[in-house]
Amino acid sequence: MSLLRVVARHASRPWTRAFASESSPSFPSATGVYQVFDRAAKRKQRDRAASRDAGVGSRTVDYVRDEVADRMMERLLDIKRKFDTIVDLGSGPGHFSKLLEPEKTRKVLMIDSSVDCHTEAMLNRDSDEEFEVEIERVHADEENLLDVLPRNSQEAIVSCLSLHWVNDLPGVLVQIKEALKPDGLFLGAMFGGDTLFELRTALQLAEGDREGGISPHISPMTDTKDISNLLSRAGFTLLTIDIDEVCVGYPSMWELLEDLRDMGESNAVVGRRHFLHRDTLAAASAIYKELHGNEDGSVPATFQIIYMIGWKPSPNQSKPLERGSAQTNLKDVL
Repeated sequence: MSLLRVVARHASRPWTRAFASESSPSFPSATGVYQVFDRAAKRKQRDRAASRDAGVGSRTVDYVRDEVADRMMERLLDIKRKFDTIVDLGSGPGHFSKLLEPEKTRKVLMIDSSVDCHTEAMLNRDSDEEFEVEIERVHADEENLLDVLPRNSQEAIVSCLSLHWVNDLPGVLVQIKEALKPDGLFLGAMFGGDTLFELRTALQLAEGDREGGISPHISPMTDTKDISNLLSRAGFTLLTIDIDEVCVGYPSMWELLEDLRDMGESNAVVGRRHFLHRDTLAAASAIYKELHGNEDGSVPATFQIIYMIGWKPSPNQSKPLERGSAQTNLKDVL
């Protein structure tokens, strides 16, 4: 979802173009899953963001995740059921878990890939006193969920803006379904394909003009029309998918880049370039303002959010009646 961190290049250093096809030590994976993201680099980026200035910068940029967590909570409250334990997958410091109250659950299991036993890791950034329910923090990789959760063991699993960094999204959804008990709930939110389209277009135009080609700086994301298919293939039923947007204004592109870094959302695509020329960035900033700027001089950044609800099949769930079994003619109602 994000732009790579800019590293100043010494003028006398010879420069070699790094293309998206550049190999990486983490590619290919021994599991056979196509590696789009460098998961180790992403963990370091997130933990570095949480530890920078004792977490002050990281807390300042919680606004997107806090807003999405709030909207997720509205959807959870529409479900009239109390859960004994809720799993918060890819929890980070607990944006969603902090909103849970004893009337909805007794305990939250926060699972995150932050570095284990690191007091300043993203998972451990905020103290237990900020939560209203009992919490347990678990260091684990979201891509290997069944290593920490037994099958058919959980009543509810939620995920707030973490699945966009997963390499094997279909496989993770299958693991979530397998970890749920029958009639268990999955509630998730992830960034959609139109996220940061303003930044993406500005960088592509600037890099193509100044450097004669483009490299991936904004992570590829799942298209909204694919989510329902992925959930169905994973075995979920009674699906609900909806789309929303969070639009944030910034003084310029530079403040957006700083906030993305402090969110831990720097570029982690395999084969990424680790720097951009300053004149390319300056051109991108000018293009951004020219194409998308607001009348007050600020620039917008759009975060497209895909919300999803799915249930693990159970014999006790409501099922649609057989075709032709209706007792009332629709014409009589209309």
